[in-house]
Amino acid sequence: MAVAFLSSQRSKDPHKQVGACIVDQRNVICGIGYNGFPRGCSDSKLPWAKSSEDGDPLQTKYPYVCHAEMNAILNKNGASVAGARVYVTMYPCNECAKLMIQAGIAEVVFHEDKTASQAVGHAAISRRQQYAAAQTLLSMAGVKVRQHCFRRQVLLELGPD
Repeated sequence: MAVAFLSSQRSKDPHKQVGACIVDQRNVICGIGYNGFPRGCSDSKLPWAKSSEDGDPLQTKYPYVCHAEMNAILNKNGASVAGARVYVTMYPCNECAKLMIQAGIAEVVFHEDKTASQAVGHAAISRRQQYAAAQTLLSMAGVKVRQHCFRRQVLLELGPD
């Protein structure tokens, strides 16, 4: 989980930095990712807003951001992630749940539970509904899901860039 949190620090999202780390059955790291815009898309030319004044979803980050889980799967080291475990700093959305199921992820270990949070902007499906769908999909696919709790306090200090 510490590697997922460390990876999250690479995110430029001013509201929420999310990280993910995939490990195989031997706990060897297979892939790491964090939330951000796709390669080649400037962090300064797309919106980081969670909502827009005029309600236009294209003026928010949501249609553009690649989630940490997606990036971890796409950044994998070439080995299959079938049967692997993913550590993610925040509970996955329904889209990431589908990606993880299709990739063969066997277990999701999340830290922050956002399953009861409010709707996001003017999205067609609320965040609460996204998490409910993710829970349904992961359960139906037989993916083990558990919440991670640190056993001792962890302090991560990063210096200037």
